[in-house]
Amino acid sequence: MARTLIGYVRVAPRERAQERPDLATQRRALTEAADARGWRLVRIEEDVRSGRTLRRPGLRAAIAACEAGEAEGIVVARLDRLTYRLADLADLAGRALAGGFSIVALDLDLDLSTEPGRMAARVLATAAEWTPPALTEPTRRLGRPGRPSSTPPEIAARIHRLRDDGMTLQAICDTLNDERVPTPRGGSHWRPTSLRSILTTRPTDAETA
Repeated sequence: MARTLIGYVRVAPRERAQERPDLATQRRALTEAADARGWRLVRIEEDVRSGRTLRRPGLRAAIAACEAGEAEGIVVARLDRLTYRLADLADLAGRALAGGFSIVALDLDLDLSTEPGRMAARVLATAAEWTPPALTEPTRRLGRPGRPSSTPPEIAARIHRLRDDGMTLQAICDTLNDERVPTPRGGSHWRPTSLRSILTTRPTDAETA
């Protein structure tokens, strides 16, 4: 049976044309690869948005389709069409592993359905969980109190519960963003980096009650 994949193409409004393939070129590359390898492209999702954020409707639709079992993975002509940020790539890889779907990048011959691809995804996903010791205990060793957290205790406790339930950092961010929960600084967009400092400290029993 043919492997089913969701194609994904993206350009950014401020991206210089000579530095990236246009949407038509990316679509052609995906279609030709599918024909050559016997894949079935369910559809091709598209975004005209920066790769410095994962809040893109086309990408989120592609991920949701894979998590719902509509397709076995997402295929892109170039890995940078998914994201420019290593942390976001790590979160995407972790989400793919947890969701049981693949990410395929034609330019790097990367396929998370293969053992080398799964190994690369595990390395990325593990790296996404790292928080430098200097951030987890920035002042304890100097004998000075750290800056108190500005995250409401009930929000911090919920983030810990979601993480304990097995949700990836990006999935938690998506949940908070969809519910329009403000960030500790009053912003409207949660990022995985926003969560890591919160997750370094367990909430008290009173906060989790």
